[in-house]
Amino acid sequence: MSMNTRATTSSTANQNPGQRWPMLDDGVHHPQRLFRQLLGAMSEPGTLQTLSIDDLPADAQLSPAAWATVLTLCDLDTRLWIDPRLETSGLREAVAFQTGAAITEVPADADFALVVPQTLVEITDFAIGSDAWPDRSTTLIVVAEQLAEGNDWRLTGPGIADHRSLALGGQVAPLMWRLAANHNCFPRGLDAFITSGYQLLSIARSTRIAAGNGQTEENA
Repeated sequence: MSMNTRATTSSTANQNPGQRWPMLDDGVHHPQRLFRQLLGAMSEPGTLQTLSIDDLPADAQLSPAAWATVLTLCDLDTRLWIDPRLETSGLREAVAFQTGAAITEVPADADFALVVPQTLVEITDFAIGSDAWPDRSTTLIVVAEQLAEGNDWRLTGPGIADHRSLALGGQVAPLMWRLAANHNCFPRGLDAFITSGYQLLSIARSTRIAAGNGQTEENA
């Protein structure tokens, strides 16, 4: 083995696994642009935003938009819960290295949670805040199959002039029914960023959700 080969092998072996995950382009402009897009998505529920981020590792289970959202929203003062289905090599190290956020093993303690739609069937104790402190709730960052306009789900409420209609893939029903239940406990509830590929939309707790195309809660 040559000296150069040994040096390369040693460097790879010593590399923090989290360094495989992309960082934001610079310390100011890229995070600010992404933050404005996330605010825009939250203020106009159901509208699509396309987020810019470099390619993720080949074995990543997250969408690029979900990772960009983590980099934008998580910091030293936040706690993140990760669905085991989304865990891949280096993800926890990347979260710690690039955001400083703590990883929690308790869903109810999470400020943010990386989830898939099916998570909402299995985990029911995400924090929904209180009447006095509704902001002390978990914000979901969801990895979904697709985001598109369609007739599966109809959104109305603040930030929506009339209504918006979405098609989010067949596996999203458990998530949508859980978000629809926000209406019963407002101002408490869950907010969600739903991602697929580089695209993202948001559903705020104030959004009213109705099913279409034969969607029923029993089929979730």
